[in-house]
Amino acid sequence: MIHADTPGLLIVISAPSGAGKTTICKGLLDKFPDLRFSVSCTTRPPRKGERDAKDYHFISENDFKDRIAKSEFVEWEEIYGHFYGTLKKDIEDPILRGCDIILDIDTSGAGNIKSIYPDGVFVFIMPPSEEILKERLRKRGSETDDIIKMRFDRAMEEIRENKWYDYVIFNDRVNSSVNIMRSVYMAEKNRTARAQPRINNFYRITGGI
Repeated sequence: MIHADTPGLLIVISAPSGAGKTTICKGLLDKFPDLRFSVSCTTRPPRKGERDAKDYHFISENDFKDRIAKSEFVEWEEIYGHFYGTLKKDIEDPILRGCDIILDIDTSGAGNIKSIYPDGVFVFIMPPSEEILKERLRKRGSETDDIIKMRFDRAMEEIRENKWYDYVIFNDRVNSSVNIMRSVYMAEKNRTARAQPRINNFYRITGGI
């Protein structure tokens, strides 16, 4: 439920490729219809089944660089020759209106977000094991062995960054992982510090205790 007198909560989820964070995000969004997914911008072409403005805002490289020049991104980076970035307005506007936002982003981008939004909740999704991670990357089937190795090496680098996240979830079973993520969300929503604006408003309305 959205409360306009309480700022929205920013949840940042990171995971190496193949850890299953997209499935977990979808599971959380299905359970909480008021929770909003922040759609990032990218210059890479859409993959099969991806839709513009739902999975990403697919824009040209010139458009992306123009937005960089205008300081429209809260964070951005180049990965494998393509640009990815999060627009400031897609985070700041909803949070000010009391909406909760979930942001799916890699560790580098998450670090930049944390420096700007230290009150956000940062969750890292771990694959069950190294072997399962390798298997999931191979099952994509559309990439060469060199690309798979490159993605695996990058995944291991990202996994080493889990130490500064608030929570780590091992994605052994999707349903269990979604339930853990749900528990994290509900607990963070009810922190006394986050609820303080609404508590203060309660006292103003009732005249105190």
